[in-house]
Amino acid sequence: MTSRPFTTIENQWITLADGTRLAARIWMPEGAEADPVPAVFEFLPYRKRDGTSPRDESTYPVFAAAGIAGVRVDIRGSGESDGVIDGEYTELELANACELIAWIAAQPWSNGSVGMMGISWGGFNCLQVAALRPAALKAVISIASTTDRYNDDIHYKNGCHLSAQLSWAATMLAYQSRSPDPEIVGDRWRAMWMERLENEPFFLEEWLAHQRRDAFWKHGSIGEDFSAVAIPSLVIAGWADGYRNTPLLAVEGMPDRSKALIGPWIHKYPHFAWPKPRADFHGEAIAFWNRWLRGEANGTDTVPQVRAYILDAVKPAPRRDADPGFWIAKDRWQKPEMANFYVEAFGSLTEGHPVPHAPAHPVTLKSPLDTGTASGEWFTLKPDAELAGDQRGDDAGSLTFQTAPLPHALDIFGRPELSVMLASDSRVANLIARIVDVHPDGSTTRVAFGVLNLTHRNGNAEPQPMVPGERTPIRLTLDACGYRFRPGHRIRLSLSSAYWPMVLPAPTDAELTLDIASLGLALPKLGAHETFEMKQPDNPSPLPAYIEHAPSETRRQVLRDLQANRTDYVIYEDTGLFEHQGTGLSTRQVRDEVWSISPGDPLSMTGTSVWTCDMQRSGWFVRTISTSRIACTETHWLISASVVAYEGETKVFAKTFPEKAIRRDLM
Repeated sequence: MTSRPFTTIENQWITLADGTRLAARIWMPEGAEADPVPAVFEFLPYRKRDGTSPRDESTYPVFAAAGIAGVRVDIRGSGESDGVIDGEYTELELANACELIAWIAAQPWSNGSVGMMGISWGGFNCLQVAALRPAALKAVISIASTTDRYNDDIHYKNGCHLSAQLSWAATMLAYQSRSPDPEIVGDRWRAMWMERLENEPFFLEEWLAHQRRDAFWKHGSIGEDFSAVAIPSLVIAGWADGYRNTPLLAVEGMPDRSKALIGPWIHKYPHFAWPKPRADFHGEAIAFWNRWLRGEANGTDTVPQVRAYILDAVKPAPRRDADPGFWIAKDRWQKPEMANFYVEAFGSLTEGHPVPHAPAHPVTLKSPLDTGTASGEWFTLKPDAELAGDQRGDDAGSLTFQTAPLPHALDIFGRPELSVMLASDSRVANLIARIVDVHPDGSTTRVAFGVLNLTHRNGNAEPQPMVPGERTPIRLTLDACGYRFRPGHRIRLSLSSAYWPMVLPAPTDAELTLDIASLGLALPKLGAHETFEMKQPDNPSPLPAYIEHAPSETRRQVLRDLQANRTDYVIYEDTGLFEHQGTGLSTRQVRDEVWSISPGDPLSMTGTSVWTCDMQRSGWFVRTISTSRIACTETHWLISASVVAYEGETKVFAKTFPEKAIRRDLM
């Protein structure tokens, strides 16, 4: 492929119809005004100047060298853009995106065809914008995203309250409190900073006002109407991340215009993600853009509908740099055939179907409320203790059923399903199911999991309390997985009523009674497929190297105070202080987060997340410290937050979001 010279426009102001100026960074192929080019647009609140600059600089220069312009724009109120952010994926944000697409298409260097791309926030909003059908938007690449904002994001999952909701609210409070760069905005920087600090929202207040799947979450969930997305989409995810369901949901909902790619990865772009093997994202993307933004007949539209990496007996480890496995392709995705299992005797999981009309076999389940400390993060940014660890500790607080050593390998791909009759002694309770690979040496790997607030057993829009003591049929669909259980390994089903800190506890310490004679587990068989070799990235280290002034540090600990009967889950992450050699801007962020609970008292749960964000260059230093908290009573969630800002050693701003009591809605 011929490499085309390009230039980088460090900042381009784009003025919206309402007068708001948004800041863009553009990578422009030379000669584009004489020979117009397609453009790829990414729209984020994560700061092009510093926050996403490493990954932007790993990709957009490659696109530009291939003759594709890159346009990376900061959402209002972030980076150097004017105004204040008003929430996640709001009507204003999406309208601004449509306006920006029209602006790009109208530029003299544009051929009029725009693609939209992103991971996480950018992966979300590119699908949402596609559903609005702006005329110039011709294709999207969505990575680590969702088609259902309620069930497949950091807020709630089948009615369970995820701790990631506070963590992400704290992150956004910290991100949005940062100053614009004076080198770009000039003397306006301080007034812009004060406007943000004074007016930025604490997102958790709005999210907790919507604890069921209402219109708030349906907005932006393209699964409400897949037909609205009429353009081709490439949907990518990783098994080690929380957004693993989206690619299969996308091809089910948009089979004629969507392709799925699933690797072993955490929440990162595939060309630099861990665990390896990686994928040649640049080659994939450039071919995709050339097909749909240039009309080049390059065969991209004949790529199999689903490509996925099947993990092969992965072992738990403190860090997973590479996962064993193999790549498979399916020309068309179809609902998989299921391998069915039932409990033949207590503790024994056997392939087949439950015996019809078998006598009830009630077993009680009441997990210690600190069961789940090996669950890892819901979405993962590093392949270390953020990933689920060895499951034996969590299994000790669970009901477990396992097969005999397998006589032959079993390959699965899709979403497992669990069915069981149970009763609860409380109106609100949670059920968590995990599929675990038990290795011959006894180590255990979590293959898949699913969570359910039992009041959401019939849907997420209108939860219904459990009737204490009443036998109730429950069906739970677990998250998608792709995995090979090797001969000699055992398959374990682990059931618990707690999964902390990932899932916040119900208001009472519920006891469940499960009829294990009714228990059925269905695992999706891999079925017909082809194997192939995924092309690896040409550059094994694509991220730019910045100047290190202070090293990064990560600590993740579980502390059990036996005397006080309290468990603390402690997270400390320091990005280190790094300077961008091109801008001279140095940044550092420190996250200090603690979750606490007494194993027998759900109302003892607390979470506190403190972020310290520094920005500096010669003669200039600013810092913000933001603190976000959650606690609970039996009837309410209790939340509060604060932000303090410093210019040099001088405190220049302080704001407190007073504690709010938000009623628990069957949660």
